[in-house]
Amino acid sequence: MRLALALFSCLLLVLPATAQQTADSGFDLSVARPAWPAGEGPRLVIDAGHGNFHTAEGRFAPFAGLLRNDGFVVEGRDGPITASSLEGVDILVIANPLHPGNVGGANWRLPNPSAFTSEEIAVLKAWVSGGGSLLLIADHMPFAGAAQDLAGAFGFSFSNGFVMREAGQGPDIFARMDGGLRADVVTDGRSTEERIGRLRTFTGSAFTAPAGARPLIVLPKGYVSKEPRVAWQFDTDSRTLPAAGMLQGAVMVYGQGRLAVFGEAAMFTAQLAGEDRRPIGFNAPSAPDNRQMVLNVARWLGGLLPA
Repeated sequence: MRLALALFSCLLLVLPATAQQTADSGFDLSVARPAWPAGEGPRLVIDAGHGNFHTAEGRFAPFAGLLRNDGFVVEGRDGPITASSLEGVDILVIANPLHPGNVGGANWRLPNPSAFTSEEIAVLKAWVSGGGSLLLIADHMPFAGAAQDLAGAFGFSFSNGFVMREAGQGPDIFARMDGGLRADVVTDGRSTEERIGRLRTFTGSAFTAPAGARPLIVLPKGYVSKEPRVAWQFDTDSRTLPAAGMLQGAVMVYGQGRLAVFGEAAMFTAQLAGEDRRPIGFNAPSAPDNRQMVLNVARWLGGLLPA
């Protein structure tokens, strides 16, 4: 009963926000010490060709703006992924892709087929192995399901559900001091000023990683992944999996390239949600280190931080 009440409370709090998320265009995106001169950094492309819930012109506009201010050359790109479409691209960002059958909140129900063709997955795998950098972000169901085939090609496996505490409420904050956030070149940054002490995520999904991947965000005891047939509609038929020890963030060197996988997208951008337009993302007062984490992840993918 306690779990059912907690899930219902999460539904009331988050479902309206999911339906009304917009980019926070007024948030300060300046970077005090840019990694590269303006327009001279790595070329970073944000995918918009796979039903993505987050795009460079939409909910990921603050992500794009922050990285432009860090010197990255950022653009959004539609269309299928091919070897030619990746020419000249240093970093590809795929955030919350969807199969055409699941595009639109009314269609967030099972089944959740892959957003990518087998040909696209083969191209991406070869591109990363050859030296490309991929940031793959797959939030809660149905996004995790749509990204599963792509993630699986690299040895990652998403739980196509909603990660939450088994009991109780409150923000999902992962800190070094309790082991939820792990020490790594990515979380350390270039200096003590760039060191990440804690991160906040906003629901999302959980995943397992292959040997060789380095965990960044580790779910502690008491977290579960609830897998409904329809997004946000939890009932007795919804499968519940223990999520302790599963991940919401990891990085891995793959061949000559680099791969970063995360199970939550809002932490990478600045959004306003609901009728009260409350901040959701690195603009949230409870997420002071998230903005720096975005820079650290992108800089690692761009080769500024050691592999």
